[in-house]
Amino acid sequence: MALAFLSSHDVFGFRFLLLLTVMYGLLSLLSHSVIYMKFITPLPHDAPVDQFSEARAIEHVRILSEGIDGRQVGRPGLKKASEYIMGQLEVIKDRASSNLRVEIEENSVSGSFNMLFLGHNIALGYRNHTNIVMRISSLDAKDTEPSVLINGHFDSPLGSPGAADCGSCVASMLEIARLIVDSGWVPYRPVIFLFNGAEELFMLGAHGFMKTHKWRDTIGAFINVEASGTGGPDLVCQSGPTSWPSDVYAEAAKYPMANSAAQDVFPVIPGDTDYRIFSEDYGNIPGLDIIFLLGGYFYHTSYDTIDTLIPGSIQARGENLFSIIKTFTNSPKLKNTYLTNSTEVTANTFNNERAVFFDYLSWFMIFYSRRVANILHSTPIFVFLVMSFMCGRSHSWSATLFDFGKGFLFHAVETILAIVVPVAFSILRLQFSTQTMNWFAHPCLAFVMFIPASLVGLLIPRSIQRDFPLSQDAAIVKTSKEALSDEARFWGAFGFYAIFTLAYLVSGLSGGFITLIMSVSMLPAWISFSLSVKFVGRRTLRSTISYILPLIPCVAYAVYFGGFLAQFVIEKMGMMGSLPPPYGYYVPDVIVAALIGILTGWCVGPLMPICGRWLARPSILQFLVHFSVFSLAISSQFFPYAVSAPKRVVFQHTVRTTGSSEVMEATYDFSVTDSNAIPFLFKHAPEVAKELNVTSDFSIESILVSQRRDWMAIFPVSFLFSNSVKFSTSKDDILKQYEYFPKLSVQHPYSNKGPRRVHLELHLGSLEEIWVTVLNITGPLSNWSFADNVLPGTETYGGGPQSYICRLSGPSDSNWTFWLEANSSEAIRVDMAVLNQKLVGPATRLKGLFPDWVDVTAYSSFMSSYLF
Repeated sequence: MALAFLSSHDVFGFRFLLLLTVMYGLLSLLSHSVIYMKFITPLPHDAPVDQFSEARAIEHVRILSEGIDGRQVGRPGLKKASEYIMGQLEVIKDRASSNLRVEIEENSVSGSFNMLFLGHNIALGYRNHTNIVMRISSLDAKDTEPSVLINGHFDSPLGSPGAADCGSCVASMLEIARLIVDSGWVPYRPVIFLFNGAEELFMLGAHGFMKTHKWRDTIGAFINVEASGTGGPDLVCQSGPTSWPSDVYAEAAKYPMANSAAQDVFPVIPGDTDYRIFSEDYGNIPGLDIIFLLGGYFYHTSYDTIDTLIPGSIQARGENLFSIIKTFTNSPKLKNTYLTNSTEVTANTFNNERAVFFDYLSWFMIFYSRRVANILHSTPIFVFLVMSFMCGRSHSWSATLFDFGKGFLFHAVETILAIVVPVAFSILRLQFSTQTMNWFAHPCLAFVMFIPASLVGLLIPRSIQRDFPLSQDAAIVKTSKEALSDEARFWGAFGFYAIFTLAYLVSGLSGGFITLIMSVSMLPAWISFSLSVKFVGRRTLRSTISYILPLIPCVAYAVYFGGFLAQFVIEKMGMMGSLPPPYGYYVPDVIVAALIGILTGWCVGPLMPICGRWLARPSILQFLVHFSVFSLAISSQFFPYAVSAPKRVVFQHTVRTTGSSEVMEATYDFSVTDSNAIPFLFKHAPEVAKELNVTSDFSIESILVSQRRDWMAIFPVSFLFSNSVKFSTSKDDILKQYEYFPKLSVQHPYSNKGPRRVHLELHLGSLEEIWVTVLNITGPLSNWSFADNVLPGTETYGGGPQSYICRLSGPSDSNWTFWLEANSSEAIRVDMAVLNQKLVGPATRLKGLFPDWVDVTAYSSFMSSYLF
């Protein structure tokens, strides 16, 4: 029963709002089922041998992540993992039929090169990293036959079991290799599996393969398999350098999960994959970068376990990969790519322009070339201009165009306010809250908090200006004002999306399909509405429904894509870095509020020209504002973190040494990777605070601040930190555990001839599980023995002078030896940090005091400085 103070129009408006809520709710449930692989049935362990089985792959993941203790570089588990993979490949080889040739190699790779990573110049030196390579081909295949490479890494990040990253990749590759052998399929072209053992240290294994392996020049196409989460859509994040790989994917993928817009945003996401080594830095090979993206809460944490893998994800990945591999190997273009790699000219083989592609709810794939995009993406703006002429009468064409322009501005203002209003609400909320990111462990809360506020922004212009300011005279054109207003609002909104579609095209980006779908879908909706008006009238529910129904496919895609994007961003906000106060405190909420505002505008915007009349009522606006305030107030009662969405803490036991056996200082350094800073951590982890003698009045200003240069061992990730703290601790435990510390020494005296060259030897002391050694070199350095005697760009690190950064990794019984060359008599300074993965007893106990909603990445950093 309607409340007495509501008019009949208000009651209808609320009913219509409820109808839309139900519609969007159902579409959200559909999208959720697709995103979380509910439509995939994982095959059991006893599935037929000619089918990919997730259960069989999971057994590999179980052994790699649970049966082996740590696959980090420098730990014994990495060697055990390589032995396990070799053993499994040998079993597969033994099962191969007589019409297959199966070759297996285990290679030790070493080298050095320069790289730009996360916007920072860095040199990388490595030795004795393990790559395992398997080649499956027909008996008559030649060694120079063009081949397809599938790459995945078996090392894991610091402190993580690496079940998804990238145990799932290795498991998928092992199951596919078995499937090739057991299914009786003989590849038309060779298939090469590269299990590389050093990706987490900045793509070293892939570099070693591309620089040294005998099959590197035979690669005609590649698929890089990665994980930035524990499952969900196995998204094609990068494709190139030609349009052919994405064309193959569109043709072959059984469960397509790709869109070219990902290539527009991937370069701004912190991180990188082996894709750049094969396709950009050390090869020009066409390929696909396929990555698990959801479950990012557990990425690079101790919670990346087999229990957090999203069921169905590996099954979909495996079935897709097997089909794509078949299509690649059968493609006549594969040989042409190989000939291109062998320096034969095939300039017209591929179109080097980026294609446009996207999946529709993983049901099917739409793919078209850039040439077709030039036509398709220009069509909406052409339609907009033509319709402004056709709708205008001979005496009022300019007035019609002017009205369409006003409709464009109205829709633009609505869209902008849909972003601004939730951002303003988020900032206002934080004025009364002691913590940010309350939505982090509760993603649905973010939608409840910000969608009503975004709807307020969408409706404000319509509620203020209920009567559209027409330039046309309804009496002259013999059309009602309502019809002219609807026409102006509709074509204005259509023109808004048409302009964005064209802008995407002109800028060279590939995400224009998003607004193209919107503008194209609006046309049948308008036709349906116009026909309905003739029979049932303009201001009826039936005519409005007739407008909505043709838009449902567009809205469903918007909800699917938008929901996935929002979930991905929310999960990643826990590792995007902590910015300095006061503004850093607001950044995560502002980003999420703005994103949900954009997505709300995208999902609801096409409905607004016709449906806005029912919703832009003062009572509905008042309700939405009250609901927004209430949800924002309630949100403050939600704790930001949980075991299923842990807070990330970096705990570094810093040991400053001099010589090989003396400790100058030892500290516990802490940093966080989101905007709830260290005081928040100690407030909610009282046992840790008690152990460190932190009182209730703790503040950053009252404690020793850990400078960026103190975190040199994890450069350049350390640039994500701010307001880190440190506490002095005892040196005795370090001295008891280690007899010798890392040390740099002069290998032999300087030569008086030519430039001053310092030959150095790096002793790593008694450390047992070394992940990486970082050198920060300042002074008159003119050359060195790394990276083919090429210096990288300089860095200004920790407020110091211009310097060169070099990272060294890899196991060996011998010491590192290298030389530095100076162009003057001024001393060269070398600051060194050695990251050891072992902790001494007290540090281990301290780590164990953190609550289970905190994931602690802990290690020891041995730092020393030298002048030469």
